[in-house]
Amino acid sequence: MPFPDALPEAVRHQARNLYWLGWIPRQIAEQLGVSASAVRSWKQAEDWDKFRPIDRVEDAIEGRLLQLIAKDPKDGQDFKEIDLLSRQLERTARVKKYAETGRESDINPNIKLRSEAPQKPRKKNQLDKKLADRLDDAFREDLFAYQEGWREAGLKYRIRNILKSRQIGGTRFFAREAIVDAARTRKNKIFLSASRAQAYVFKEYIRSFVQEVCDVDLTGDPIILSNQAALYFLGTNTRTAQSYHGDVVVDEYWWIQRFLEFRKVVSGMAMHKKWSLTYLSTPSTTTHEAHSFWSGELFNKRRPKGERVEFDTDHKALAAGALCPDGQWRQIVTVEDAIAGGCDLFDIDQLLREYSPEEFRNLLMCEPADDTLSAFPLELQQPCLVDSWEAWDDVKPFSLRPVGDDPVWVGYDPSGDGEDGDGAGVVVSLPPKKPGGLHRLLERHRLLGHDYEEQGAFILGFLDRYNVEHIGIDVTGLGEAVAKVVEKKFPLVTRHLYTALLKMQMVLQCLHLMRRGRLQWDAGWSDLAQSFMAIRRDMTAAGGAATYTAGRNKKTGHSELAWAAMHALHHEPIEASADDDGGAFVEICG
Repeated sequence: MPFPDALPEAVRHQARNLYWLGWIPRQIAEQLGVSASAVRSWKQAEDWDKFRPIDRVEDAIEGRLLQLIAKDPKDGQDFKEIDLLSRQLERTARVKKYAETGRESDINPNIKLRSEAPQKPRKKNQLDKKLADRLDDAFREDLFAYQEGWREAGLKYRIRNILKSRQIGGTRFFAREAIVDAARTRKNKIFLSASRAQAYVFKEYIRSFVQEVCDVDLTGDPIILSNQAALYFLGTNTRTAQSYHGDVVVDEYWWIQRFLEFRKVVSGMAMHKKWSLTYLSTPSTTTHEAHSFWSGELFNKRRPKGERVEFDTDHKALAAGALCPDGQWRQIVTVEDAIAGGCDLFDIDQLLREYSPEEFRNLLMCEPADDTLSAFPLELQQPCLVDSWEAWDDVKPFSLRPVGDDPVWVGYDPSGDGEDGDGAGVVVSLPPKKPGGLHRLLERHRLLGHDYEEQGAFILGFLDRYNVEHIGIDVTGLGEAVAKVVEKKFPLVTRHLYTALLKMQMVLQCLHLMRRGRLQWDAGWSDLAQSFMAIRRDMTAAGGAATYTAGRNKKTGHSELAWAAMHALHHEPIEASADDDGGAFVEICG
């Protein structure tokens, strides 16, 4: 198609576009009505082959765009094409700019706009209805029969009071129940325990549950959900606890000092009828204040004689749960009840080997202990139980070095001959900086199902976290094998070969520290308190001397956590306590 009236520049432009489409000069010349030599001269002069693909596309867009702009009149399709080509021309310009600078904002201006525009803050701890439903589904799918009973009771009754076996999932259940309800109802949740450290177990259960199910990381202390429901995790400091209100969960209340005084604060937090109260615990002793609260004795004391009622708190009456005269729904869940309710986490025969009959009844069958014959009754221990996070400003439990370079002492007790399935105990103690000062127990661990090499490696692991000055090990039975593993990296390990005299010295020394207010550990460690309570005065097999035992193994006793603590504390010279306990020393040895 000839262009007789076209300007030479326009003809050359058309010729170049045809060349880029793959036409040869002869074909271009015939199409445009010019000589082939003219086309070749234009090609050579402008070096059409050197143009980049982006340049060729841009030139084609420009040419077509000019044609449409010059066209008159234009229809709707022309305007649409003009708009399209204009946007494409803008895009090719950005591509060329990006090739020069390498900045992504040159090819995509939205990147720059997003970086410059103020960011809309995301809602923290977002749990919308969809996620709340997902949490509820996950929660209800993972319940044992007795936990389903707890859930149903929570829907019917305002106050639940549960006496339970250890390790049946109570803390985990009530943590999950609370976050599901908070996400749905916007109700505050308050978790109280003997110490803040123990209360934070609820927090970790909640955070891991929400992370697993919803992929949401709950942050803050307290945790404030996007619907403004607040989750508080508190110890027993009444000054900090009394200002809150919401649904309250009190954990291990049988181990809280001055419980009846503290209960007044707790009941004030949930005084309105819309708030619920949940008490759960393993039992401590019949002399603890919680016993009168559980048994109904406290309720009757506050009533005229004519209005007093009978409370049946036997296991038979409360195994399925029952509403009692004081308006509390009570239940007792033993380890046997838990197994019958679908919990397959226990081996009863193994537990009977690990614990003495007294310990088994107390820890797993929910029977309050009679500690009148104990060497360490709970009343003696209670001044030792502190909220460590509040009382110990110089200890940073989540730090890589919790006490910096201050020296610590480690105690280990194998608790048995290594063949009866007993667990081993390990305790880390921070000794006083000055003679006569305070001993603080920083960590305690029970090792189950570990061979001697694994137990030795576990003890040596403390060398990375602490400046370990002393490691005391009972070398009876399995203990000697553990000591040999430890001394490879810690040659100064101290071996304790048990005799009646050595055990007596350790007990008297520990009694001295307790009586003088020189020993503390976290109040949430009810297992350590139980371990001390299980130690009783006994006679040696020959009947000629007094000794201290716990459990059925008369050779070394049980209560591995208590003995492990004493192995660490015994590094302090015994002379420090001889003056005060000398009378008892003479009486026992005489």
